[in-house]
Amino acid sequence: MIRKFKFVLPILFVLGLITSFHSVAHTETDPKDKVLLTILKYVLTQGHYQPKEIDDAFSEKVYTKFIESIDPSKRYFLQSDIDEFSIYKDLIDDQINNEDLTFFFFVYERLKLRTEESKAYYKEILAHKFDFDLNDTLNVDYENTAYAKNKNELLKTWNKQLKFNTLSRLYDKLNDEEDKKKEDSTYEKKSFKVLEKESREATLTSMNDLYERIDELTYSDWFSTFINCISEEFDPHTTYFDPSVKKRFDISMAGKLEGIGARLQKKNDYTKVVELISGGPAWKAGELEVGDLILKVAQGDEEPLDIVGMRLDDAIEYIKGKKGTEVKLTIKKVDGTIKVISIIRDVVELEETFVKSSVVKKDGKTFGVINLPKFYIDFDEKNYRNSTTDMALEIERLKKENVEGLVIDLRDNGGGSLQTAIEISGLFINKGPIVQVKYRDSEPSIKKDKDPKIQWDGPLVILVNELSASASEIFAAAMQDYKRAVIIGGKQTYGKGTVQTVYDLNRHHNLNEDIGALKMTIQKFYRINGGSTQLEGVKSDIMLPDRFSYMPIGERDLENPLEFDKVPEATYTLWNNYENFDTVINDSKKRIANNEYFKLIDTNAKWLKESQDDTSIYLNFEAYKKDLESHQKESLKFKSINEYTTNLTFSSPLYEIPLLNEDKDLAEKREAWHKNLKKDIYIEEALNVVSQLKIKPEYHLVKN
Repeated sequence: MIRKFKFVLPILFVLGLITSFHSVAHTETDPKDKVLLTILKYVLTQGHYQPKEIDDAFSEKVYTKFIESIDPSKRYFLQSDIDEFSIYKDLIDDQINNEDLTFFFFVYERLKLRTEESKAYYKEILAHKFDFDLNDTLNVDYENTAYAKNKNELLKTWNKQLKFNTLSRLYDKLNDEEDKKKEDSTYEKKSFKVLEKESREATLTSMNDLYERIDELTYSDWFSTFINCISEEFDPHTTYFDPSVKKRFDISMAGKLEGIGARLQKKNDYTKVVELISGGPAWKAGELEVGDLILKVAQGDEEPLDIVGMRLDDAIEYIKGKKGTEVKLTIKKVDGTIKVISIIRDVVELEETFVKSSVVKKDGKTFGVINLPKFYIDFDEKNYRNSTTDMALEIERLKKENVEGLVIDLRDNGGGSLQTAIEISGLFINKGPIVQVKYRDSEPSIKKDKDPKIQWDGPLVILVNELSASASEIFAAAMQDYKRAVIIGGKQTYGKGTVQTVYDLNRHHNLNEDIGALKMTIQKFYRINGGSTQLEGVKSDIMLPDRFSYMPIGERDLENPLEFDKVPEATYTLWNNYENFDTVINDSKKRIANNEYFKLIDTNAKWLKESQDDTSIYLNFEAYKKDLESHQKESLKFKSINEYTTNLTFSSPLYEIPLLNEDKDLAEKREAWHKNLKKDIYIEEALNVVSQLKIKPEYHLVKN
């Protein structure tokens, strides 16, 4: 619900622009685009939580973002093009206000010209063999790379990029030949010369495919990119959905999809893994990780397709597929190593995002682990299922098994329903404020748990990581502010303290065409202690080193996020019923500091940061091979991290046993989950903490 976001764009103003509108070819005078620009500007300035002044500074940022968005690798535009474009650097604000699309059309037409010219570049370069004996490098830090001064320099850029693409293929092919020889001693390996030619041909095929997709891009695709450069200047979560994207967004909310179970995002030329869906094929296979870059996609044993530079929607089409089919992904890990993994596609169902629990025995005591993958609610069902009722039910079931403490796992939980985050918080306290919600230009509204009932009054630990976001941060922050739970996990959570609404732009015009929607930031969250979760997230009481410890991940890794700030503290009373809260935290910190595995994880995290910062790639074959193999050898030092196992045994709660006997698929999913829990050093330490927490005797006396 938008509530404070109430405004009406005068329909007559728009009518004046479109009375003669018909479906025509896109030209500089097409009224539809001007209508969209007018409505977008009005909605953003009137409805966004923190509207920007559309001035020269705004203009320059939109200018830079648009150029970088359409040519991220600097392989199309020349410096002379940029010089010509730059006259518009501080004029885009005026053009937005005057419904003038001159800048967009100028850049768009030049891009079409440059991409058409570049078709000859790659074909000419790939017609000749590469000299891999030359000592040369490619710097992939394109943000700090200069544009080519002339076409000769541009050809050198193309040559290096195509040489690298071919080199990576050649390296793989040589390794394949070695493997075939090991399997069959009579096999005659192909020569370096033959494999170099095959690699160039494969690169050529990949480039031809890429340009086919580029040719399929419509005017609307590029115009949507420009519009998004305007909307995302307000903040990274404010995004324009053209009609086709809005349709796909609606479909994605249905909760069931055949594929690998991963959420992907465009990162420059790369397709980046940003989330694994709990219980999905990729999650179960255990080889794909958040932060991995997908370089190539192969359908089973077919030739892999290079997806670097491919539009995200197109890349997803190749990655997803029918249940039971195999997809092989060539991925670049965060440490720079290249790996080919196989995933059998399956149906990713909403069921796997529901609350589930496990019972674990430790030192003669029984504890419960509850996994909450998201804060879900469904208003469309009459008797809707939601995370609050499911959590309450799961706690009651665990209480029947006499658990003495609970660990709630919020790792990778990207959020969801604010309402359920408030209600779930209320399961662990008497009553009181949970979160403060603020619209622009208004005082914060304090959202409270009004139910005095406490579902669980025993020891509580909440496990988070850098990907715990939004509603997860609200729940964790409330439990931390009340001192109701020990928060354990990464250095801090994701840091997303904003909420968005999808706003239909069609309500402001009477065109016969759909102009799309805008996902827009309209609120900001604040803790009951007054601090925002924006950027800062929730800092763990006990910090556990992980692979992201030294990397800027989360909201602070995005462009143009809203800032951290504070509002007045709400009135609340500490829970204050632990006998040894601070002692347990200090004991855990000492344990972690002396744990060899955590030390190794921390060393690995530092190495990963160094690897990520190294943007130079060798184009000499021997140097490339040596560098890659050095990385792979170095990564073996950390192999034992993945081989870690505990002496704990996890099992399903008693109520679930009959269900497992009836449902083989569910039984397999639970077996995979329990296997992962047993190898999870973070769960182990969370259980160490919860097992040591003691409730004050007087609390039990008062309660009883």
